[in-house]
Amino acid sequence: MTETIIAAAEGRIARLRLNRPKPIHALDQMMCTAMIAALTDWREHPEIEAVLIDHAEGRGFCAGGDVRGIASSAAGDGQAARDFFRTEYQLNHLLFTYAKPTVAFMDGIVMGGGVGIALPTRYRIATERTVLAMPETTIGLFPDVGGGWYLSRLPGRIGHYLALTGARIDGAEACTLGLATHYIPFDALDGVKAAIAQDPQAIETILDAATVPPPPAAILDRQPEIDRLFASDDYEEVLTALEADPGEWAAAQRALLATKSPLSCKVSLRLLADGAGMQSFADEMRMEYAVAVHICQRPDFAEGVRALLIDKDNAPRWDPATPEGVTDHMLDTIFAPLPAAEEWEPVRL
Repeated sequence: MTETIIAAAEGRIARLRLNRPKPIHALDQMMCTAMIAALTDWREHPEIEAVLIDHAEGRGFCAGGDVRGIASSAAGDGQAARDFFRTEYQLNHLLFTYAKPTVAFMDGIVMGGGVGIALPTRYRIATERTVLAMPETTIGLFPDVGGGWYLSRLPGRIGHYLALTGARIDGAEACTLGLATHYIPFDALDGVKAAIAQDPQAIETILDAATVPPPPAAILDRQPEIDRLFASDDYEEVLTALEADPGEWAAAQRALLATKSPLSCKVSLRLLADGAGMQSFADEMRMEYAVAVHICQRPDFAEGVRALLIDKDNAPRWDPATPEGVTDHMLDTIFAPLPAAEEWEPVRL
């Protein structure tokens, strides 16, 4: 195993620990491959009854994918970017369909690719330090790793709001929305992990006993406004609704959306519309992989990474520069299925 993933069987449980603290455990292809290998191996060992997923040192669970490397590849022939997305989505799907109980400790920052390895697990633990977001429209991407599946199934239009704006939610909000299954104080996590290691069959009882009532979820107070202003799947109609609203919050959201990639925002809305009707998570991953392959061939991804992470001028030059410039034909091309030989497929077990 790579040193950026610590994978070990410990008696009746197995542990996957993200161990790349400087970039907040951002995922690269080697890390995804290592996790797939470990999970595949553990499936065949009846003495391993559950898998725990957390992070080693550092201030967060996982800040996402290693987008610098992916963007560099996308600016060239794109092969490494395609390989990364294919492997990452296979990991997401493997976790979603894993037969043994899985527990993700979503402490600290959980963004992008980190959401992709936390939300497929059976038990998802939020803490008072959890910060969860899908901020991909900021860098010219879209909320992938299953975002079209998870966000489209949130109450009302909350998922659409989160997808477009990249807004951050806390642990209490994640738990109230069902993105987390339990809310447990950070100081109790080590004890919970030790208890599960002693008796994996009692996972649910252990988690329930350690859970405390989360604080009120502020996003629910805002939901009527979100449902009204983000009601449309037409991006221009969302912008019009925000511009027509006299409130300060609506003005702030309109200003925020002005910084996002217009192409990414339109792709995100279509992704959630299509994702809501997906019959299986594998179908969702197959669609998202095709979208990822196509969108990486466009300039916004490399430009978004340049503006946010390389030059750090926060002044991306989007192409198209306006929502009106993003045509239906452009979206149809991005959502077009790949040739059969290039389609994404789950891990073959």
